[in-house]
Amino acid sequence: MIKDNHLTDIFDNEKPIIAMIHLRPLPGAPLYDPVKMDFARVIDIALEEAEIFKRAGIDGLQVENIWDYPYLPGEKIGLETASCLAVAAKAVKEATGLPVGINCHLNGGEAALAAASASDADWIRVFEWVNAYVSHAGITEGIGASLARKRSALRNEKCAFFCDVHVKHGSHFIVSDRKIEEMAFDAESEGAEVLICTGFETGIAPTPERIKALVGSTSLPVILGSGVKKSNARELLGISDGAIVGSYFKKDGNWKNEVEEERVRQFMECVYELREAVQ
Repeated sequence: MIKDNHLTDIFDNEKPIIAMIHLRPLPGAPLYDPVKMDFARVIDIALEEAEIFKRAGIDGLQVENIWDYPYLPGEKIGLETASCLAVAAKAVKEATGLPVGINCHLNGGEAALAAASASDADWIRVFEWVNAYVSHAGITEGIGASLARKRSALRNEKCAFFCDVHVKHGSHFIVSDRKIEEMAFDAESEGAEVLICTGFETGIAPTPERIKALVGSTSLPVILGSGVKKSNARELLGISDGAIVGSYFKKDGNWKNEVEEERVRQFMECVYELREAVQ
């Protein structure tokens, strides 16, 4: 079955690059301190980073609550988190005019979808659409069925589902008898719209063999979700459809540090060259 290509629906360029807006701790999270950094300042920093990314030529932005650790499982995430994500995503989208997505840790698909519906975001990232794995927050099960119904109830079909297959940061032993190709089939057959391929953890790239296995087993677009950098961009983007980049755009490649515009610009130069080569 040929499905819509949600990447071309959302982005103007081939092999789009999505940069991460790593929101500082949000109200309700253990690290949130309104004296040191209130929510207004969290939004200001997000907008400052978004402007850097736009100047450097990034195609889209993904807003996430990465500083809200230790992470709650999706069903326990509070309304305050969804509300903050909605406010941040709306501010970023209005300020930049770029496509914007939302990721809510951990596997907080319902919170992300609610925030996306309020902010007119273009996609949400879902770590575990089908199957299950053991994450920081415990056993994390697929939520695709409930999200598909929630999106229908919200009348928000424009918000696409970007779904990981064998996501980073966790143990997949409980599905160790299944190949990545089989899990990709599960995700596609159960309604995922873009698949995400990652390495073992943040900042670690998937191997070319892993990417090829995923690309070869699905009709859906496959984007990279970790470890893409200037040194491997040509190789890995050459066999995939785009990438989400977070750590590499920060000082010293550490996601907790500030965005370095020159790193973003140099990376995007490699992307421009690759796009020209494949045209």
